[in-house]
Amino acid sequence: MINFVIGAIVGLIIGAIIFYLVRAKRRGEKCIGCPYAKMCGGKCGEKKQD
Repeated sequence: MINFVIGAIVGLIIGAIIFYLVRAKRRGEKCIGCPYAKMCGGKCGEKKQD
């Protein structure tokens, strides 16, 4: 019984993560998790060269 409960909790967490990612992509965010996701050009991970 405990294995079923733990499996259900893990399944819910994974489902929530997938739901968040799909919804963010539909909103047009290129870099999910970036505070400037709608404004950047998809290069959030790149460092600026001075």
